[in-house]
Amino acid sequence: MLTFFFRYIVTCGSDGDVRIWESLEDDDPKSISVGEKAFAVALKNGKLVTASSNNMVQIHTFPDGDPDGILTRFTANATHVAFNSSGSRIAAGSSDFLVKVVEVSDSSLQKTLRGHDAPVLSVTFDPKDDFLASAGCDGSVVVWNIEEQTQIVSWPLLLKCNDVSTAASLCRLAWQPRTAKFLAVPVETRVHLYERGSWDHVSTLSDDLLTQPINVVSWSPCGKFLAAGSVGGVLTLWDVNSKLCVDRQKHEKGFTVCGLAWNPAGSQLAYTDTQGCLGLLDGLCTSTADVTEAAKTATKDYNDLFDDDDDDDDDDGLMDEGPSVDKSPAKKAVTGDEEEEDDDDDDDLMPATGRARKRGAFLDDENSLDTGSLRLGHDKYEDDDDAGSAAAPPAAPPAPMHPVYNGPVPTPPQKAFQPGSTPSHLTHRFMTWNSVGIVRCYNDEQDNAIDVEFHDSAVHHAVHLSNTLGHSMADLSQQAVLLACRSTQHLASKLQCLHFSSWDSNKDWIMDLPHGEDIMALCLGQGWAAAATSALMLRLFSVGGVQREMFSLPGPVVCVAGHGEQLLVVYHR
Repeated sequence: MLTFFFRYIVTCGSDGDVRIWESLEDDDPKSISVGEKAFAVALKNGKLVTASSNNMVQIHTFPDGDPDGILTRFTANATHVAFNSSGSRIAAGSSDFLVKVVEVSDSSLQKTLRGHDAPVLSVTFDPKDDFLASAGCDGSVVVWNIEEQTQIVSWPLLLKCNDVSTAASLCRLAWQPRTAKFLAVPVETRVHLYERGSWDHVSTLSDDLLTQPINVVSWSPCGKFLAAGSVGGVLTLWDVNSKLCVDRQKHEKGFTVCGLAWNPAGSQLAYTDTQGCLGLLDGLCTSTADVTEAAKTATKDYNDLFDDDDDDDDDDGLMDEGPSVDKSPAKKAVTGDEEEEDDDDDDDLMPATGRARKRGAFLDDENSLDTGSLRLGHDKYEDDDDAGSAAAPPAAPPAPMHPVYNGPVPTPPQKAFQPGSTPSHLTHRFMTWNSVGIVRCYNDEQDNAIDVEFHDSAVHHAVHLSNTLGHSMADLSQQAVLLACRSTQHLASKLQCLHFSSWDSNKDWIMDLPHGEDIMALCLGQGWAAAATSALMLRLFSVGGVQREMFSLPGPVVCVAGHGEQLLVVYHR
């Protein structure tokens, strides 16, 4: 999460620190620790407000960063915070399903908005300070009347989840500045615009290259443009009036964009990703004239590409891919003098769209530089015979970006496992750990053995067994130890039980399963043992070694558990 205040950029993250950057080149930003994790930050009128995992909304002075008190508390994580347009009050959402509106000058003046049935994802004030919008993990986007503390409208737009950490999108809402005409709501790969007052869905902003959910949206200070950052790392800029995508940028590493903030001057857009990096787009086209010219050039260049192939379909299938590279102002002819300038200023970048590139840089805590674009070098345009030539051969246009989707990839089914065990590939591992005791397995060059220890030594003394059969599963009760191994090329899958509470001397029995049938999971109960096999069978034994019952399972077993006379079986359907 971040916010922009002229030359200052303020960020926060899961390390619990808020950092105040004086510029993108600042290699030693001021750091403020606000908790174990910081989820959101807001800045207005020299006040810095943070929402953190310590269930508090704190306030600090800006830019000094001195603590200035606690505005409000929740019973769970504070997930988002936002100022109103005047900076006189803040709204905060929490994982305890509540939204609070708090006066900054007197934190005892609070309003609590109740209505969400799950943690709150985001909040935003109506610029006219009459309404508040919030999104929640219950899948709803709600508009509230602040003074009456009532819901005006609720839209079921989002996928439901039970926590912010599992949400498909952060759904950072944004109200159009100045006019407050539209509320922007990111819904999957599109942005819905709702009209203030009527609350009708009046428009949808979309882009063919957006294939993953949009996380955050942010209006330009003039209110004419809307920027969006997605889970797949695509940054998109729309002209709201024409509904055209006027710029887009793909994160080079595909990291999820989780924060957007415009410079109040309007020409810079800062963004953060989930890996702790800070980026800046400079020189964005934020005037209507720029957008119109870009659209005209895009149409002309796109048609020129296919003039030789199909003269009759020049106007069909037009995509907003920007001007072709050879027409781009960033690739004009380079003279000798201009080459020297290019040596001094090598920060001109070309976006993935092929449009004349803004300045951009990527910054993280290690002060590394990264970009989501391709760097232009003057050496691509030098004439080998005459370095001072004013004519430059045009470069081939970049391949247009088209989304590639091969359909959903099915999740592999959960493999069978033994409750209370650690992974089987470890040389020293727990085969089971329960309320009775511990079964450990050692399998290295020196030893291949199993140790059984009891929490209460009065039940039985510790047992050391040689693991010659290669047992990989175990369960333990106050009556017995149950072990099993899977089949090999020469040996069948075996079930072994050490019945140490037996009254006679015959305390050990082994059962061989039929060829081709492997034990996948096992458990012990009061006087019985169970083994689920790869043949979709469940075999029940007495602890003395008599097979009592056998029945089939509807699908492959995941795990089994026993307690007393009860048996729990988890399987795939």
